[in-house]
Amino acid sequence: MSGRLLELHVENFRSLRDVSIPLGQLTVLVGPNGVGKSNVLKVFDFLADIIRTDLTPALDERGGFDEVAFWGGEKPPTSMRIHLKATWTSNSTLNAPDEYQLTIRRRALRPGRGAGHGPAYSLAREESFAFKRTQGRGRRITIKGEEAKVVDERAGRTQDSGSFGIQKLSSGLSTLPRLGPADGGDEVHRVADRLSSFRVFDVDVEAARMPTRLRGATTARLSPHAENLAAFLIRLSTVEDVWENLVADARQVLPQLENIEFEEVGGSVDQLTVVLRERGLRRLTPLADASYGTVRLLGILALLYDPDPPAFTCIEEIDHGLHPQALELIVQRLREASGRTQFIVATHSPALVNRLRPEEFIVCDRDEDGASVIPAMTVEHVREIVEESGDQPLGELWFSGVLGGDLMGGEL
Repeated sequence: MSGRLLELHVENFRSLRDVSIPLGQLTVLVGPNGVGKSNVLKVFDFLADIIRTDLTPALDERGGFDEVAFWGGEKPPTSMRIHLKATWTSNSTLNAPDEYQLTIRRRALRPGRGAGHGPAYSLAREESFAFKRTQGRGRRITIKGEEAKVVDERAGRTQDSGSFGIQKLSSGLSTLPRLGPADGGDEVHRVADRLSSFRVFDVDVEAARMPTRLRGATTARLSPHAENLAAFLIRLSTVEDVWENLVADARQVLPQLENIEFEEVGGSVDQLTVVLRERGLRRLTPLADASYGTVRLLGILALLYDPDPPAFTCIEEIDHGLHPQALELIVQRLREASGRTQFIVATHSPALVNRLRPEEFIVCDRDEDGASVIPAMTVEHVREIVEESGDQPLGELWFSGVLGGDLMGGEL
């Protein structure tokens, strides 16, 4: 795997008033509903949309600045900020990471302006990219208004490498990858490529049950809601070791399962569906008739066995619909797959948290003003509590309120 995202800092995005979240290869966000776990994932979805469509369309898609900005407090915020640190480009290191920062400022218009013609405010954006290049050298690209400036830093000296025009609200993420290599285009392209490949994965069970057309099935990529699960499983079935391991995992969780196969739909050679060969049954079970949990399990296993995943993947409520006995296997496969893609996983399952290590686990909470508190405690503090508890499982400590808010009132 080539590099990873190290840290996310967010100000005034939905419930994320001011959070800095360290990110490992596997990061599990743990907390009850409504504390902001999903909003962390929405930050990356927002950045990916900026790359695909630009800043203004991405905001408009979400209802505009006021809908996206923090809702708490007495007054609406006048700015929103997202800051990333990563090791995605060739010369970046943990001590000299790539950095990207986006600030969106909201300015009220004078009375009478904008009335009846959209929001009564204007927006301005500022962006900056910082990259380590070769030994002792760095590059910073700053964008403000309609000007983008490139600055090279060499051995303590700063050299202005020039500036160029850019549309007033156009994002550098969407436009600067077209720069030449000498102006930092390669580095910006690398960052944009990593962010645009981001996906939030959440199995749509009804869609995942559907058959697939055979044509193109072996080249299909798993979609964010597993709508093309049948096609993707056909692709994985052509990779011998991967397929054998996936089927073995499914058998481990589903004791009645003997094999996963594919069958023509209604005699059509152009459509195939997934069928399950189950012990004791005289006929095959189409995926359309399989249980909710079985379909979700196959979708998650397909994701975790993807030989060519995107740079990082977020999974919403990974435990939903799965038997607690499946979680040991799922956590093990997450750790193995995190060598190929970085994972951010959201859950409120104590049974899953029981199987985590302190460094994989981030407690999410919320204060009285509605702002997310993430992380609610440091890894070192979590380790201290575990040690003092006599190595009690993390999930039990969290559920009892020792590692966060008291959840015994039935919030789960």
